[in-house]
Amino acid sequence: MPRDAISMRIQHEGLEWLVTAIRAEEDGKQLRRELAKELRDTLKPAAAQAKSGIMAMSSAGPGTSPALRPSIAKRIRPEVKLGGRWTGARIKARKTPNIRGFANAPKRTQSRKGWRTDTFGRDNWRVQFGRVEWFDRAVAADADSYRRACQQALDDMAARIAARARG
Repeated sequence: MPRDAISMRIQHEGLEWLVTAIRAEEDGKQLRRELAKELRDTLKPAAAQAKSGIMAMSSAGPGTSPALRPSIAKRIRPEVKLGGRWTGARIKARKTPNIRGFANAPKRTQSRKGWRTDTFGRDNWRVQFGRVEWFDRAVAADADSYRRACQQALDDMAARIAARARG
């Protein structure tokens, strides 16, 4: 897992083969775009579930700006890469560098250990706890259906390429 984000990753052994086959096609760039868009669209409901998971975390503090939960929710997106260091699709909660110096907010808010924070600029430090595993629990419930949907998108693209090859 990358150090800069929490994520759910979906991979399939045929994905790398499919990307190679797409590159061999004349309009491979367009096919890759279409496959990436379809995979992102299948993962959008998972991203929405993860966003609702962080928004369900309680907030008892004063109204400081920028707000932590909505800022984390904005940084949750489906991501698809077809080549490079890894090939796959995932839901990623990226770092939040502009949120009150709390860049690792997505990771820390779901930690059982919590995070250390000072009390309103004083030197009085305390441990603050978020909602334990808000990302993992929100996405895990339907993870199999997302995997099946991604598998279906891959199968559809493979069938499309195979139909072209047959003539």
